[in-house]
Amino acid sequence: MAKLPSPCIDVCKYKRAGHCIACSMTKPQKKAFKSLKKEDQRHGFVQLVMAQQAQMGKFRAWPAAYEKKCRKKGVSVPHIPED
Repeated sequence: MAKLPSPCIDVCKYKRAGHCIACSMTKPQKKAFKSLKKEDQRHGFVQLVMAQQAQMGKFRAWPAAYEKKCRKKGVSVPHIPED
C-alpha cells in the first residue's frame, strides 16, 4: 500500500511567522512528518495540517496540488473530520 505523501508541495518559502506560504507547515513540522512510520499517524498529521491550512492558508493552489500529489501516489486525500 502506498504511503500518504507529505503535505509539502515543494514551494518552501517561510514568511508567515515561520510557516511555509504554500503548505503552512513549519520546518519542525516538515521534519516530524518524515519520522512518522504508521499510516494512521501520517493521516492524523495531514488532517492537522489541513486544519492549519484552513485557518492560515493563503495559497489557493495548495489543495489541488496536494490532491494531484496523492493521486500520483495512488492514495486518497484525507478529509478534515466535521464537528
